[in-house]
Amino acid sequence: MNRLDHPLYQEDLDCVAACGIDWSVLDGSTVTISGATGMVGTFLVDVLMHEACKDGLDVRVVALGRNETKARKRLPYFDDPRFSFEELDISVPGARPKAKADVFVHLASATHPRAYATQPIGTITSNVMGLQNLLDYALDRAADRASFVFASSVEVYGQNRGDVASFDESYCGYINCNTLRAGYPESKRLGEALCQAYIAERGARVWVPRLPRIYGPTLLPSDTKALSQFLHKAVAGENVVLKSEGMQEFSYLYVADAVAGLLWVLTLGEPGLAYNVADPSGDIKLRDLAGLIAQAGGSGVVFELPDAVERAGFSTATKALMDGSRLRALGWKPMYTFEDGIARTVELLRCCS
Repeated sequence: MNRLDHPLYQEDLDCVAACGIDWSVLDGSTVTISGATGMVGTFLVDVLMHEACKDGLDVRVVALGRNETKARKRLPYFDDPRFSFEELDISVPGARPKAKADVFVHLASATHPRAYATQPIGTITSNVMGLQNLLDYALDRAADRASFVFASSVEVYGQNRGDVASFDESYCGYINCNTLRAGYPESKRLGEALCQAYIAERGARVWVPRLPRIYGPTLLPSDTKALSQFLHKAVAGENVVLKSEGMQEFSYLYVADAVAGLLWVLTLGEPGLAYNVADPSGDIKLRDLAGLIAQAGGSGVVFELPDAVERAGFSTATKALMDGSRLRALGWKPMYTFEDGIARTVELLRCCS
């Protein structure tokens, strides 16, 4: 079954549509999305097309990606005049989209450990060179006063110094920059600094949502994050494999809530500020998360040592909880409990993979 035909997925799209986002900000606009075939990008495209088809939002979506064949499998909108796809590797120096746009959302990024370890150059260039390419285009050739969203990450906070329970947007922890694994968090940090430079020097209008660890039914089979591996195993009816003692404590969020938060930042947030898209209800230890997913999949939890490539891509952070007070003060809150989000993910992946 196609995910768009499943009642649970339609319910997710309906919930985002009705959660309080100021859709009038996007009415009459063209939205260009890099990384449109990723987990967050796919759901964002689905939400915007849902609003256009079901609720009459006047919006056009331009999806950017490196592989049109993959895009056709992920995004079933190629016959809709409100949708277009451009095959483009945005991290190549000088790369530019063809279509003008009013809103740019930069989601293209390697987002899982094996990619960090095997594609370290691309991990950095998509977060820096790709960002600069889109910022230049948004300012030089796009529609007047284009809005720009740079999707940042909890990883910009580095390791908790032990002085706070959770990270607010001003926190800065330790990152050892002279390592392979540092490519992802350091390039996200540099990306945020680059946004500030474009705001100050060229008058760019940029919003920066910082996303926690995301899960949901648009998960890619190639995703190797611990949470993603747990879900792959549960969907297959196999034991969930825990590759550490599982004492790490992180913030997680269902993809529908993450996309709603990103749109909330764009439509109601203040340009130039960073916003943690997170809620305490999504804070959990890795071992407890493994147990919860195993229960949803009707399986158990087993321990296994990671291989060398996996270890190279693992985060060294042991406690990375996000304080989402700034965004919640604007009225955003998650729509799904952790248990509900995991159950929906397992069910949708089983039916629609």
